[in-house]
Amino acid sequence: MPDQSSNSIRDSYDRVAEEYARRIFDELQHKPFDRQLLDRFAARIPKNGQVCDMGCGPGHVARYLHDAGVSILGLDLSAAMVNQARKLNPGMLFREGNMMALDLPNGTLSAITAFYAIVNIAKTSLPLVFSEMARVLHPGGLLLLAFHTGNDIIREKELWGFPIAMDFLLFQPSEIVALLREAGFVVEEILERDPYPDFEYPSHRAYILALRP
Repeated sequence: MPDQSSNSIRDSYDRVAEEYARRIFDELQHKPFDRQLLDRFAARIPKNGQVCDMGCGPGHVARYLHDAGVSILGLDLSAAMVNQARKLNPGMLFREGNMMALDLPNGTLSAITAFYAIVNIAKTSLPLVFSEMARVLHPGGLLLLAFHTGNDIIREKELWGFPIAMDFLLFQPSEIVALLREAGFVVEEILERDPYPDFEYPSHRAYILALRP
């Protein structure tokens, strides 16, 4: 991702961070499918295993896993979003980071969650993202990825009344699976669901569970 694009995404999320947190932080209460998936995921994390929630936003996914007993770090490109996560989740660890250049040593993570973390990333940049994820996972490490399905690139100039300068991308599960395999992952499971009415953007969703062999 060119620096200009990263900066635009960072600036956009900085502007919407407080409103984003207000709207999104409690959303898992309305999403039983996601909770069940996260419960299954948490049960597979080894004792003392370190997990990173990438593109963590206000930290709601990280908080759910933390409450399930997982040792987790939240990572987000936006400093304002990290501040919201720290405010809403006292005692948990959150920091700024770019998925294209992770400031983490090789093979240090037991697992990664990335719920809609790729929504603003061009398909041409996803190989770098997935290779970085594979690099920081140790052998046997898990990746749980969620994204919107489709073929569209949605260009909005504002979100909830705040000006933004970033695209929202939808992907076909088959193309994400192919890119994950190219990065060295073994795909274990692909799940899809329709949107929950009234609680989220009306797009079809996909979840991929993958393993670094």
